[in-house]
Order: sequence, then C-alpha cells, then structure tokens
Amino acid sequence: MISDNPTPLSFPSNLKPPLPVLVKSLNFSYGNNKILTDVDLEIPTGCIQGLLGSNGAGKTTLINLLVGKLKPNSGLISIFGVTTRTDFSNKIGYMPQKNALYETLTTKENIDFFARMQGIANKKVRNNSVEDIIEKVKLTDTANISVSKLSGGMKQRVSLAISLINDPNLLFMDEPTVGLDPELRAYFWNYFQEISEKGKTLIISTHTMDDAVHCKKLGFMKSGRIIANDSPVELLKIAGGKNISLEKSFLHLYRNAP
Repeated sequence: MISDNPTPLSFPSNLKPPLPVLVKSLNFSYGNNKILTDVDLEIPTGCIQGLLGSNGAGKTTLINLLVGKLKPNSGLISIFGVTTRTDFSNKIGYMPQKNALYETLTTKENIDFFARMQGIANKKVRNNSVEDIIEKVKLTDTANISVSKLSGGMKQRVSLAISLINDPNLLFMDEPTVGLDPELRAYFWNYFQEISEKGKTLIISTHTMDDAVHCKKLGFMKSGRIIANDSPVELLKIAGGKNISLEKSFLHLYRNAP
C-alpha cells in the first residue's frame, strides 16, 4: 500500500519508530511540474493531523503518496516503521475525495464488497463487521437502499463506513466533509474525535477553517510545502497572539512564507 522508497534514508536517532506516519525530505513532480518540495511530517499515535491549504497546495498528492497510489521522486515515507511497499490493508483506511461507490448496489452491498476487497474472507466475520459498521455510522435506515438514491451527504457516510470496515489504526481522509450540512459535519467530527481517543490516527485534508479547528495538529500547505505544523493554539501564537483567528493565522503565515 505504500510506495517503494527510491532514496533510502535512515531514521533520526532521537525517534523511536514506529510512528504511524513519518515523512522526511519528500519530493514529487509530474514531469517538470514540481508538486511537493521537501515535505517533513511526523504524526504520533492518536493524533488528528490536518492538512490545510487551497486547491492545488498539494494535499491530495501527499495523501496519494502516503497510501501508495503514487511513487515519490525522492525522500522517505514510513508507515508504522516500514519504508517498502507492503500490504497494510489490515492497518489503514482510505476515504478518497471522490467516492468510489457502486451506484447500483445498496449501502450494505457496497460495504460488503469493499470488506471482501480488504481481505475479510470469512463470511460470518465479514457479515458481523458490516452490520457493526452500519450501526456505528448510523446507516441502518439506508442499509438496503440503492446508493443511487442517497443524498450526497449519505454517500459520504457510506464512504466513511467503507474506510472503517477493517477497523484500521490509521485513516487517510481527503476532504471528507465537503458538501456536508452542518449537522452531518458535526457528526463526522464527533466520530473522528471518538476514534482518535481510542488510539486511531487520522490524516484529514481540508480547505475550511471549520474543519481545521478540530485537528490536534494542523499543517498549513502552500505550493507543495508545509509552511507550519503545530496545534491550532500554537499556530495562533506564532501569528500574533490571542486576538487573532485561525484564518488570519493561516493568511499571515501563508503571505510571509517563501
């Protein structure tokens, strides 16, 4: 699930791997177009790590590199201390920006299909897992309804259920709350906080401050670089103190970044 590392790098001596995610000096280009430049990131267990930036800042590309959909030009990517291409299907979950649901299948059939794709072969175990996640994500009323008949917000909820079906320790979510109404957005964040408190680690990309304030750590991205990465409280201090908003903090750091 992760990319081969074309430029091997050693772990810093002061770190005790495995961190869920460790990124060091990561670079990626499409042809001559530089997308990510010298990205460093350390994400501890139980952290909700946000990636905040405008469209084109590199958030989706970074997530695609971390889950192994893309191969870096150089740098280190370590998932749970492993830097070579490995099957992490039993440890990570991935919710892409655009859903990959099968419109003609029901909610339950979609979740069951992806459970099989994740390697949950035993039918009894799989059925129990599907029923459990349907209840947890509150999809019981739509379990037997075709996905084509669901609202956009409900489809997002199905995508969330699929990313959680293997009970992963590490979750990658690319703008999971886009298009959600305030009530459903609040439900998502309450659930994210709940599983974080149980030791799950989440990496969530967003371009909204409503999402950013919920993160334990927040990486501001600009033109393929992480220009700041700290708790929202510390980012406010960096940008000027207690009377500044997170939005003003982002704009301050964004405008003053090289």
